[in-house]
Amino acid sequence: MRALLSAVVIVTASHVLPAQGRPADSGHSYTSAVGFSYEVPNDWKVAHSQVDPKTKEQAAQNAGSEQDKKGLACAQIGMTAQQGESVIVDVALPFDCFGQQMTEEDLSRFGDGASQGLKQSFDIGEPVYGSYPLGSHKLWIERVQGTRKDRPGISYTIEVACAVLRKGAVCWMAMAADDAALRTFEHVRVSLDGEKPAGLVPSTVFSKKP
Repeated sequence: MRALLSAVVIVTASHVLPAQGRPADSGHSYTSAVGFSYEVPNDWKVAHSQVDPKTKEQAAQNAGSEQDKKGLACAQIGMTAQQGESVIVDVALPFDCFGQQMTEEDLSRFGDGASQGLKQSFDIGEPVYGSYPLGSHKLWIERVQGTRKDRPGISYTIEVACAVLRKGAVCWMAMAADDAALRTFEHVRVSLDGEKPAGLVPSTVFSKKP
């Protein structure tokens, strides 16, 4: 599972980061058949993403197992939101496509691959981790500081928050270039399996910034 999100993040980073200045979509909310929905503020540019097939194929060739290749083929990037240098994106893994259920015990292995994938595009520091409840669901979260290899003058706080739903798993990822963008990510209101919307990351999860 760890290699799966690593491969997905490689695809996501290579796809999203060059997309500065892309025209905004008219919508600022997204609902997935996997069982989640969320919305971003109106002042963020929003696009519904399609990954370049050649980029995805190359990542699949580097995947370490058939399970990871299957997961990469099934992974869905739903919506990307950008403001300046900052990006928010969701990645979902439908279980009916993947052919395997996940449990909350799998979250750390699923989510922890984000750091490995980010190393392809970022110089990153030491990650910190946490977990917390959101409604009836348990979320796993990782935060790490990083700079883009192709633009080392820009520093990011990168957060990845993941949950297991009835129909699949989902991770939200933020590449936040400033504190305001990080707060936007953490305050994004999400609904999981039809439950009441709530902020994605409670303020108490990280008592200190890394």
